[in-house]
Amino acid sequence: MGKLYLTHLGGLNVYCCTKCRAHLANKEEIISKQFQGRSGKAYLFASVVNVCLGDPEDRVFNSGEYNVRDVICLACLSIIGWRYEKSYEETQAYKEGKYIVEKAKILKCK
Repeated sequence: MGKLYLTHLGGLNVYCCTKCRAHLANKEEIISKQFQGRSGKAYLFASVVNVCLGDPEDRVFNSGEYNVRDVICLACLSIIGWRYEKSYEETQAYKEGKYIVEKAKILKCK
């Protein structure tokens, strides 16, 4: 495997991985802070960087059934959340292509 090149986000409001400090998203990418993850509060992001995706699988949440993929930090391989691939409920289709990132897995970088 070659050298790993990570995207470095500019600006003052950048969220990073708690384990390795790799940049993950700008604050402007937050759609909502009213979500629940595996370990507590989570944010819905429009996009994130420096991640890879796990295999697709169906999961049932409080709001319905979805096809999702785990979101994994590229630098340290920690699972930080999941990406909604498909919603089986029409009212939840707005989540498709969006990312849930657990608050416990990120911090504001300086």
